[in-house]
Amino acid sequence: MERVPMTPLGYEKLQRELHQLKHVERMQNVRDIEEARAHGDLSENAEYHAAKERQGMIDGQIKHLNDQLSRADVINPANISSEKVLFGATVEVLDLDNDKELTYVIVGSPEADSKLNRISVFSPIARALIGKTEGDEVEVTTPRGARTLEVLSVRYEALKPAEGDETT
Repeated sequence: MERVPMTPLGYEKLQRELHQLKHVERMQNVRDIEEARAHGDLSENAEYHAAKERQGMIDGQIKHLNDQLSRADVINPANISSEKVLFGATVEVLDLDNDKELTYVIVGSPEADSKLNRISVFSPIARALIGKTEGDEVEVTTPRGARTLEVLSVRYEALKPAEGDETT
């Protein structure tokens, strides 16, 4: 059973999603099914069939989240002290092809978010950066083509929730 690396923030977010599904969405879905049943003939009741389909989707999401949480390998970047790029690193790079500075945070797949520059440890860019140190150059093939990146800095810090994210 393969472990799923994630930060404490990512783990908490999955726990919140699971709680929301189990205690809010599933309960609402049960009410929706009961209400649709009250309308009579189930064979031609579109509301009933839609609610039952939604129930299957909710149950699938719950199963998926339970699986990820049970296999979680929670790694706190704030506890890492390394000059090398590892899981949890905040890495500033210079894209040598367009002279643009970028910052990436290497996180687990469940918490990757391109809008926040949080990239999966399994992404092409993260794989190319892992093990590198300040001053190293890497060539990485992305869906947009080959890019050459220079590592400007590597640091480790606790992730903070994104604006609009709930905290537990």
